Amino acid sequence: MKLIRFGTAGNEKPGVQLADGTRLDVSAFGMDYTEAFFGNNGIEKLRNWLSDHESDCPTIDNEIRLGPPLARPSKLVCVGLNYAMHAKEAGMAIPKEPVLFFKSTTAICGPFDEVIIPKNSEKSDWEVELAIVIGKKASYIEESEAMDHIAGYVLHNDISERAFQIEKEGQWCKGKGCDTFAPLGPFIATADEIKDPNNLELWLEVNGERLQHSSTSDFIFNVQEVVSYISQFMTLLPGDVISTGTPFGVGLGFNPPKYLKPGDTMELGIEGLGISKQTCVAYKK
Repeated sequence: MKLIRFGTAGNEKPGVQLADGTRLDVSAFGMDYTEAFFGNNGIEKLRNWLSDHESDCPTIDNEIRLGPPLARPSKLVCVGLNYAMHAKEAGMAIPKEPVLFFKSTTAICGPFDEVIIPKNSEKSDWEVELAIVIGKKASYIEESEAMDHIAGYVLHNDISERAFQIEKEGQWCKGKGCDTFAPLGPFIATADEIKDPNNLELWLEVNGERLQHSSTSDFIFNVQEVVSYISQFMTLLPGDVISTGTPFGVGLGFNPPKYLKPGDTMELGIEGLGISKQTCVAYKK
């Protein structure tokens, strides 16, 4: 099942996308895609509800905006340097343990929303990533248990301002949490739809030029390892998002580096998780 949310920013409603691309409004089900939904077997309840009510659900016009496919989670945890080739292009050693950082949940936006180049930014960059949506509370779980705690997967563009991230003192969050720096979607594919998250093709283009093209098979730490590892340090709640890192081909890695400017477009996709597209715009008061 593919979960979507649609409507104007801040007023999204829940929906589903069928195999033929048809989008259905499931507001009558009575729950948005929140922590309560994921934590109370909402996916299975919705699936059962649809078996009786699908024909009654209004169709969503394809011109209507898609928002992020889940309501604001309690946290968005990211894994840095999790592809061997990306670590190499960054000139950094292969991590011995997952490198963790947070993105602000206020950075989350829809898959086709504009991306705002922040005030005083000169080094905004792109990062296509596979993100995990947690389906069951996870604390101190083993790798063998990890898949049982995953609700689904979603496409994420981990946009990053490199000067804020690297050149300013402190942690990476300064360059990661800017408004609109976490486009999610177009949909969450429930876990049953993705046979092997550790072997998915992913790619990203800027202004039509393909700059990232790799596979999650290049992970340093796979999905099970990442979920289990993070759960040793914090409780993961239903609906939380874990972004698993980006492959080689980010702007920082080019010589000279390439960075985003107003008017640039990013288009990205992951096998089984659809395609998103964002246009960059300058910050305005």
